[in-house]
Amino acid sequence: MPQFRISEAAELLGVSADTVRRWADSGRLPAHRDAHGHRVVDGADLAAYTRKESGHDEGPVSSARNRFRGLVTAVTKDTVMPQVEIQAGPHRVVSLMSREAVDELGLAVGCVAWAVVKSTNVIVELPRSP
Repeated sequence: MPQFRISEAAELLGVSADTVRRWADSGRLPAHRDAHGHRVVDGADLAAYTRKESGHDEGPVSSARNRFRGLVTAVTKDTVMPQVEIQAGPHRVVSLMSREAVDELGLAVGCVAWAVVKSTNVIVELPRSP
């Protein structure tokens, strides 16, 4: 089973290492020391925590299962299809939509929004081993 150091878990969760340490200290996120004395989180525990804390209960009922809550970081309206960028933790999500939709939703830099993704073509990759 993969294990992640505190800094790696923080990067995956989109929070600081100090935040992950506080969660581990409080028992909110299970962590232990590996053979080298480093604090680590088991991959299964990290996945369970992510599912529990993901906020999937928020929002309307939908067949789309991929919901990314984030901050709007850019809105470009000078094209035929405006482009909206959302930073959701470590993920940058870019969407093209109608100008009418941007205006009706009141999308502007600094507002919180959800990027809802439904796709039948998703590529899953693993990092290369050194």
